Amino acid sequence: MMTTTAEEIWGLLRELAKSQQETDRSMQETDRRMQETDRRMQETDRRMKDTDRQIKELGKQIGGLGEKFGSFTEGLALPSMESILRTRFGMEVVSPSVRVTKDGRHLEIDVLSYANGPINAAYVVEVKSHAREESIAQMKALLTRFRQFFPEHGDKRLYGILAAVDLSADLRERALREGFYVARIHDQVFELDVPADFQPIAY
Repeated sequence: MMTTTAEEIWGLLRELAKSQQETDRSMQETDRRMQETDRRMQETDRRMKDTDRQIKELGKQIGGLGEKFGSFTEGLALPSMESILRTRFGMEVVSPSVRVTKDGRHLEIDVLSYANGPINAAYVVEVKSHAREESIAQMKALLTRFRQFFPEHGDKRLYGILAAVDLSADLRERALREGFYVARIHDQVFELDVPADFQPIAY
């Protein structure tokens, strides 16, 4: 029967202690790496939040720029559109940026113009920096809802004018087919762009 000497036991204990130290070092290294990973994840999270904040801020700035450009376009359109409405159509009243609220509903018109007496007509002008497909639908919706908000003009003939800085030839043709006048900018002045035989549709 083999017996284990004291020296062999001490050797085994030393090996065990050494192995334990190696395990401790490995665990400490693992812990250090986990802490480093956690720190990096926190840093990544912080950067993602910062990036998200910057994107939101940029979105606000772009939105604000769009609003300013829209207001600039409306301001640019007003003098020439007022001249057209008064001299071409005999309008007596030209009101920019009309906002109406009735029974909790809202209506916004870029330019509203009308005349009483023999002319007895009203014109709604929608101003766009860049006219799109939905611009036609917006104009129709404005004209359709107009008398709900302005019953005092209920007996007037109502016409629409789409004034745009940028308007494709296809969209121009569609607007004309819907019976809308079209105005486009030329040398910083809006001018009517309709055929000589154009017949507007009264809404």
